[in-house]
Amino acid sequence: MSAVLNIAHRGASAYCPENTLAAFRRSIELGATAIETDVQMTLDGQLVLIHDEELLRTTGCSKLVAETTMQELRQLDAGSWFDPAFMDERVPALHELLELVKPTSLQLNLELKNGVVPYPGLEEAVIEEIRRFGMADRVIISSFNHYSLMQCKRLAPEIRTGILYMEGLYEPWEYARRIGADALHAYYYAVLPEWVAQAAERGVAYHPFTVNEPEVMRKLLDAGVAGIITDYPDVLAGLLAEKN
Repeated sequence: MSAVLNIAHRGASAYCPENTLAAFRRSIELGATAIETDVQMTLDGQLVLIHDEELLRTTGCSKLVAETTMQELRQLDAGSWFDPAFMDERVPALHELLELVKPTSLQLNLELKNGVVPYPGLEEAVIEEIRRFGMADRVIISSFNHYSLMQCKRLAPEIRTGILYMEGLYEPWEYARRIGADALHAYYYAVLPEWVAQAAERGVAYHPFTVNEPEVMRKLLDAGVAGIITDYPDVLAGLLAEKN
C-alpha cells in the first residue's frame, strides 16, 4: 500500500497566511507530502492561488478576483490579515507554486474555484500549465463543480481528478466511476471505514478534508484513507511516523 498523503490545506494555513508562498514553504518544512490550494483567474487571464472569490478577507480589497488584473493583484498585501510579520506576502501565481514543488517529490491538489464565479477556459489554462511543468503525474484536480471535473478528464485523461462534496452522496465510488474521477475529497464527516473499503476495492481513493483534530486523524488513518487534508501537516506527520 502506498504511503498516506499528508496534504497541507492551503499550505500550512494554521501557521502562515493561507495560499501564500510562505504557507507552501512552511508546509514542506512541517512534513507535508502534498499541498492543496485554490485556483482562480484574474481579469487578464492569469492563474492565481486564492480561496475566496472576493479579495476582501485576505487582502482588504473589496473587488472580485475576476475583476482584478494581475498587476493590481500583485500590489495587494495578502499576509498582514494573518499577522503583521507576513505583510510582504502576495497572492501567488500558479506557476510560482509549480516552480517551488517541481524539484521536490511533493504532489499537488489544485482545487478549481469555478462554482460561484464562472471562469471560462480555466480548465484548459490549468492543464496547459501543469503540462508545461511536466507534472501531470503529480497533480490531482478537485472541484465542487463536477462538470468542470468532467471537462478536465476529457482534456487530460492522464491527470487525476477528485470529487469535492460535503455529505450524503450515495455510493460515491459509483458516482466517481461514472464521471471518471480517481478520488473522493469528502468532508470528513462523510467518511466511514466500510465506505473507504468499498471505494478502495474499486480503485477510488478517499482524501477527506479539513481534518485538524488528532483523534479524528487517527480514526481516518485506521479506516484506511489514502490521504488527509489538514491545516496542521506537522500533527499528521507525527501520527504517520507513529504508525510506521
